[in-house]
Amino acid sequence: MEAFAPKRRNSEGTGFASLVDFLLANARVVLGVSGAAVLALATLAVKRLIDRATSPPDGDGDEKAKQKSLEESWQELSSAQTAPKPPHASRREALEEPLLLPAGSGPGHDSEDALPPPETLPAEVKARLCLTLQEKLLVCYQDRASASEAVRTLGRQLSEDICAELQTGLKKHAKLPFGRASLSVDLSEGLIGAGGTLEVNFLLPLVLEPDLWAPIPGEQTVVNDPRVWMIKRTAVEYFPRGSSPWDTFLVGGYFSSNAVTRALRKVLEASVNWPAIGSMLECVVRPAVAPDKLKLEVWHEQIGLDITLCPRAEAGDKTLLAAPFGEPVQHLWQQNFHAVELSRLKELDGRDSGVRQRCLHLLKAAFGTQPCWRKLTTGHLSHVLLHLSGTEPDWSEAALADRFRGALEDLLRRLEEASLPCCFDGRINLLGPLSAEEIEEIGYLLYEALAEPDLWDGIGL
Repeated sequence: MEAFAPKRRNSEGTGFASLVDFLLANARVVLGVSGAAVLALATLAVKRLIDRATSPPDGDGDEKAKQKSLEESWQELSSAQTAPKPPHASRREALEEPLLLPAGSGPGHDSEDALPPPETLPAEVKARLCLTLQEKLLVCYQDRASASEAVRTLGRQLSEDICAELQTGLKKHAKLPFGRASLSVDLSEGLIGAGGTLEVNFLLPLVLEPDLWAPIPGEQTVVNDPRVWMIKRTAVEYFPRGSSPWDTFLVGGYFSSNAVTRALRKVLEASVNWPAIGSMLECVVRPAVAPDKLKLEVWHEQIGLDITLCPRAEAGDKTLLAAPFGEPVQHLWQQNFHAVELSRLKELDGRDSGVRQRCLHLLKAAFGTQPCWRKLTTGHLSHVLLHLSGTEPDWSEAALADRFRGALEDLLRRLEEASLPCCFDGRINLLGPLSAEEIEEIGYLLYEALAEPDLWDGIGL
C-alpha cells in the first residue's frame, strides 16, 4: 500500500499545479499587475512548502538548501508587499479588459441609492426630518393637533344628534328637569384630546327656582375655598321640602352635585338605548366608565368624540358645574371659566393675528403623551398662555416655537411655586386640586423634557 503513496501525492500535486496555473493566468485580469505579482510570489512559496512536505527526505544538505530557498521566497514576498504601489492611473491603463463587477455593485447601486427617495417617506418621518422646532410644530399642528373643517362639521352634526337623543331620554325622568342642553365651544375650536378624539361638552342647565335656592361662595363656608360654591335651600318655612323637584338631591340642607351626578349616571347606563342610537347614527355610542365624570365615547368610521356631560347651575353671571371632589369635601359646585378662557384667547389672536390658539392645540397634544401630564386640563394650559400674553408682545407665526417653549418654561416655574392664579379671579389657585405629589411628578417630567437637546424629542411628540 505504501508504494502507491508517492504516486498519489504526485497526482495531487499535478492537480494543484493546474489550479495554480489557472489562477496565475487570470490573476492579471482580476487583480491587476501588482496584485498578480504578489499572488505569484505567494503561490510559489506555498508550492515549495507543499513540494517539501510531499517529497522524501534526501539528507541534511538538501534540507538546508530548501530551507534557505523557502526563506528567500518569503523575503521576496515581503519586499513585493512593501514596495510602493504604482499610481491609480497606471493601474487603470494596465487593465486590458473590463472587470466583471458583482451584481448590485455598479454605479447605479451606491449605498446612497439604497435609501428610499424622500418623496416615498411617510408624512410622520418627513416631519422628523424638519430641521427646526418651528417647522416641526407647524407640521404637527396641521396633521395631529387640530381637526380639519370637514372633521369639525361631521363632529358637530354627530354631537347635535346625540345631544337631541339624550334630551329626549331625559324628558322621561321628571326628577331630572334639565333645561335645553347645548354644546360647549370646544367643538368649534377643534380641540383634540389625548386619544386623538374631538373634545365636546354637553351643558345640561339646572332650572332652579330663584326664591328657593341661594348660591353661597366657598370662602363664606367651612370649606373656605374660592374655587367652589355651595347651593343652599332657602325659604323652607314657606315652601317646604317637596316644593321643588330638586329637593330629592338635598344633603344637609344643600343641593348636592354628587347626588345629581349619580342620578344622571343611572339614566345614562340604564334608561337610554345607546346601541339603537348608535345604529341609527352609524356609529358606536357607549357610556364611559369614569367614577368622577359623566362621559360618552363615540366612534365613527371617520371621527371619535369624547363627550363630557356637565350639569350646570347659574349664580348671577357665574357658571357653576358639578365637580365632585374627593373626601372629605363633597357635594360642591365649581366655578368654571372654560368658555371665557377660549373666548379671551380668540379675542387676543384677533387683535394681533396671533398664534395663541395654535399654541394651545400644540400644548394639548404634547401633554397628552404622558399619563400624569393629562391631569393638566385645557384650563391650566389656557391660563398659562393668558399669563404669557401679558409679558410677550410678539405672537406672530414666526415666533410660534419661541412662544411654545416659553409657555413650557412658564408652566414649569409655576409648578415649582405650586401656584397658577386664575386670570379672572386672582384668589383662585388653579393648581389647588392637584396634590403635592402630582405637581412634583408633572414638574419633574417637564424639567427632563426641557433639558433635552431637542425639545421635540423631550416632549415626545
